[in-house]
Amino acid sequence: MLWFRCERAAVLPDRGWEMGEHGRSRHGGSRRDRKRDRKRWIIGILASLVVLAVAAAGAIYLKLNANIDTFDAAGLSKNRPTAAAADANGNTPVNVLLIGSDTRSGANAALGGASSGPIGRSDTTILLHIYPDHRHAVGVSIPRDSMVDIPPCLLPNGSWSPDQPSAMFNSAFSMGDTAKGNPACTQNTIEKLSGLRVDHTMVIDFAGFAAMTSAVHGVDVCVPNRIYEGDMNPNLGYRGKLVLDAGMQNLSGQKALDYVRMRHGIGDNSDVGRMMRQQAFLSALISKIKGQGMNPTTLLPLADAATKSLTVDPGLGSASKLMSFALSLKSIDLKNIQFVTAPWKYAGSRIDLVHPDVDELFAELRADRTLQGVNASGKATATATPATSPTPAVDGTSISVSVYNGTTTDQLAAKAAVKLRAKGFTVLATTTAKSQDHATTLVEYGAGEAAQAKTVAQLFPGAELVALNITGINLVVGQDYATSAANASPTVPTALPTTVTDQARSADADPCSKLSYG
Repeated sequence: MLWFRCERAAVLPDRGWEMGEHGRSRHGGSRRDRKRDRKRWIIGILASLVVLAVAAAGAIYLKLNANIDTFDAAGLSKNRPTAAAADANGNTPVNVLLIGSDTRSGANAALGGASSGPIGRSDTTILLHIYPDHRHAVGVSIPRDSMVDIPPCLLPNGSWSPDQPSAMFNSAFSMGDTAKGNPACTQNTIEKLSGLRVDHTMVIDFAGFAAMTSAVHGVDVCVPNRIYEGDMNPNLGYRGKLVLDAGMQNLSGQKALDYVRMRHGIGDNSDVGRMMRQQAFLSALISKIKGQGMNPTTLLPLADAATKSLTVDPGLGSASKLMSFALSLKSIDLKNIQFVTAPWKYAGSRIDLVHPDVDELFAELRADRTLQGVNASGKATATATPATSPTPAVDGTSISVSVYNGTTTDQLAAKAAVKLRAKGFTVLATTTAKSQDHATTLVEYGAGEAAQAKTVAQLFPGAELVALNITGINLVVGQDYATSAANASPTVPTALPTTVTDQARSADADPCSKLSYG
């Protein structure tokens, strides 16, 4: 402002302009000179404003960049799913892993209580699949207590952990026992479970979440019933004070954190019910942000709040990359943003993911079809070419098969398992074969099981039948199946199980619907 006043004083003296004959001032200047000086003055002001704007933006981005923390990509698996190919317009799907950490380190202790210690654990995990058309997205919640296979993960001492079959999902984030957790390990686990390559991973803690909700001036959500201190902390031993009243409320900061963390006093007190409320809250948050406008004015305060407590993969390690990613979502309507929980069932105090339902869900995402079977790949739906010979009518009822991947192609055993289950076969296991150089698919069988083995082979043209001194039937898929699976003509997708579609919610759903389980 001081510069502005000095410049103006120099160009327009307080004495004003005194005009003489022939249009010249008594100070010797013509009208043309005066117009030229005025033009320079305006250009000078505009240039100064541009410089100030650029400087301010640069300062903001430098501040945001200083806030962002990244995790080491060296911890990512060496055997990852392949990246999806781009369409004719260069568009690809984007898979983003969202992890909420419940670490009590630093400012998080005051928000979440310090009783659990500083070690980071994943409080919630959502895999967000953004379709290539950038007009549809699906977020899949993974129950923290579900039993999954955790692949080898890099530990702080530089060693790799052993493979952990049937381990509790949220233990992946805790590998190494650090306050920041192990997001690379969780990413490896998700990639192995889903067959989807995770493009970006974002971890936010209690403090970051609370700050984000305050930055948007609160989020309107529905509380199913009154929540008391004793619900937030069952060890309290008494009901305590009212924490959240029932009905629609605008929540931010600690109150918003209480909402997404509350587990007891609603439904069956399960983590599954809590995930449903987290999905409802995210829907409301997205609605609030889109309502305010997907632009830097809205996103910069949000980014400033979030990045102070945000850990991301190196690919999102700058303010410009985060902003570009956020702006890429502006064309997705609320009705086309859906949330769903991976199909599950109780297994004592833990949770088992339900197969083949969960496999079919991820298969649809890999094929870039929505939960309703809509092609969201951005490509025209190809017309399937009739096969030269029709697929035989195969009934696999009462036949059990173990499936092995005899190639280096990722997820081939899982694809074969989906094909078998669709025909009624029982798949006992899917894993990697001892050798991965099989050119031809094999159906291995024991004594008295030749007829059942032939039934299996009907689904895999060219497969060789091999009699061995074993019990049961093994399917070892080879490179011939890998090639045929890659070149298969598109087919009309079968409907997803109702265990998936019935519990899905869109971001524009009734805020008071589907908020608890049991």
